[in-house]
Formats: sequence, C-alpha cells, structure tokens
Amino acid sequence: MIEWQPYPLEGAGAPGQVALWRLPDVLSPQLRNYRDITVALPPSYQAEGAGYPVVYMQDGQNLFDPAASFAGDWGLVSTLESLARDDVRAIVVGIPNSGRRRRYEYSPFRDIINGGGGGDRYLAFLVETVKPLVDGSFRTRPDRAHTVIAGSSLGGLISLYGLYRYADYFGAAGVFSPALWFADGAMLDFARGMAPLSVGRIHLDVGADEGEEAVMDVRTLREILLAGGQAAGRNLSYLEEAGADHDEAAWGRRFRAALPFLLGREE
Repeated sequence: MIEWQPYPLEGAGAPGQVALWRLPDVLSPQLRNYRDITVALPPSYQAEGAGYPVVYMQDGQNLFDPAASFAGDWGLVSTLESLARDDVRAIVVGIPNSGRRRRYEYSPFRDIINGGGGGDRYLAFLVETVKPLVDGSFRTRPDRAHTVIAGSSLGGLISLYGLYRYADYFGAAGVFSPALWFADGAMLDFARGMAPLSVGRIHLDVGADEGEEAVMDVRTLREILLAGGQAAGRNLSYLEEAGADHDEAAWGRRFRAALPFLLGREE
C-alpha cells in the first residue's frame, strides 16, 4: 500500500495554501537506489474535484524547503500559491538527486572527466516508476499535453533530453541554465541531429552573470532550436536574465514566469 506522508514544513497544507506530501524510500529498479519523492498540491486541490497538470522536476530537495536544499531553495511554495491566485495551478513533483551520482543520472552522455552516462536509466525511472506512482495517487491529467519535465543546470540538460527521448510522455520542458558544457557540448550535437526539433513547448533561459561561455552555449542552443522548427513565442520561450547567476534564487524567480507558458497558458 502506498502511504504518502505530510511533509514537515511549517505552514504547508493549511487552508488556502500548498500542501506537501512525501513518499519515502521509493525504489528505482532502473538505478538500484532509493529516494524520497515530494509532491506539492495546489491550494485548490482539496476543494475541487478537478485533475491537474503535473510538472516533474529534478533536484527536488532544492525546490520547497531551505533546510533540505544545497544552497537555498527555489521558493516554490510561495510561488505556487501566488500562481494559484492568478488561476495557474499544477501539481509539482520533486525528484531529489542522488548526491554523488547526480552527474551520472542527469546526463545520457559520458564525460571522460565528470562521468555521466546514466541519463536514460534515470528517465526510465521517472516515466516507469515515479509517474505511475503520482498518477495513481493524485488527481492528475496524465496525458503528454499536461505533463512537463523541468530542471536547472544538469537537471535542465536531462529535462531537454527527456522531452525528446520520451516525447510520448512529456509535452513541455523547462530548461533553466542548462549545463551544456558537459561532455564537450554533447547536448548541442544531439539537438543538431534531431529532426524535427519541435516536439513540444520549451522554456530556455540563462543568467547573464553565469559567464560568457554559458551564455554563448545557451544562445547556440536557441539558434539550433529555432532552425529545427521551434517558434519564438509560440513553442519556445527564451530569457537572458540581467544580473542573475547560476543559483536556486534565480531559477525560482524565472519559474514564476515560465510555468504559465509551460502549461500552455498565458498569464
């Protein structure tokens, strides 16, 4: 029997607020390890009988709780509550990284120095294990049109790759500050070789203070996506945030603006 537990975050779950639930020690047969999964339900979830779109996010320990995060959190509890007041509602699923195996899980490409190579196994865990757990436990809209994958840095890289690798499952990808340097730019080469590239909505961004190389890599990816059929403003959202660095606070700010687009809505 699946037993979700209330996540112990002060204020979460009160009337009119986001409710957080945690499923501990979820086994990944694909990766042969365990991790806790956290689900954020919109404030209206208990009062309404509707189904909701779902956003599956990497580095889940950095999304909701400052005490659990590596270097500050995205502040998604307050963000989701603010969005709900604008009638933008979704279930957000946080899948935590596995610590020292993060690079292995978040890149399908092998980097001779930094590792990687387990990205396909990780995505299989997400679609074969995590998604059925979530769809079986909560009122979701499980079709691809209402299923988003998102993450930052290497989490952004695996999210973009996942949109193509599992196009039957995901209709959109949030690609925040992707680590395109990994494996000598293998993700850029992968994108160049994909046809067509317009398989869903993509939000792509970078902070202007992340460094010239990071900004140029993201600009290159944007041009590849445009050449491959993505259309700016229709199924490609792009942002270079002035004064922003490579950190959770910046990604949390940009998520607020990106989510309506990823859900196929206008604010």
